[in-house]
Amino acid sequence: MADSSDQLDLSELNEAYPEALPHRMGIKITEASALRVVGTMPVQGNTQPYGLLHGGASCVLAETLGSTGAALHAAPDRVAVGIEISATHHRAASAGWVTGVATRLHAGRTLATYEIVITDDHGRRVCTARLSCLLRDAVPGGGPPAS
Repeated sequence: MADSSDQLDLSELNEAYPEALPHRMGIKITEASALRVVGTMPVQGNTQPYGLLHGGASCVLAETLGSTGAALHAAPDRVAVGIEISATHHRAASAGWVTGVATRLHAGRTLATYEIVITDDHGRRVCTARLSCLLRDAVPGGGPPAS
């Protein structure tokens, strides 16, 4: 299993899927390895009607970072798919950027679990999430995982 980001081009990763949800939400991955993934997301454009960061946006950031780490752990011939996410929203954010740090808690052959801590521009914890990903063999040709 892979545990290194030596071959990972973050600029390529950030621009690889322009129609994907993380790209449309402005998520940028700034550090990535199987042990730790860091990324940022703007609050503006990711708010609920009260002008506060949407809880679902925090979950998208958390799942993006955690599943990236799980995919790096899984190695090139395997895929990671999120199977469970939980999130506790501690405080509101209404401007600026939030930063998420996904730290690996468990790395097995079929399951990887990450804790994701999201903070605001002042370093205050906005959300704590936990993501578990199922690791599956990749389908030849790069399609979705086999069922």
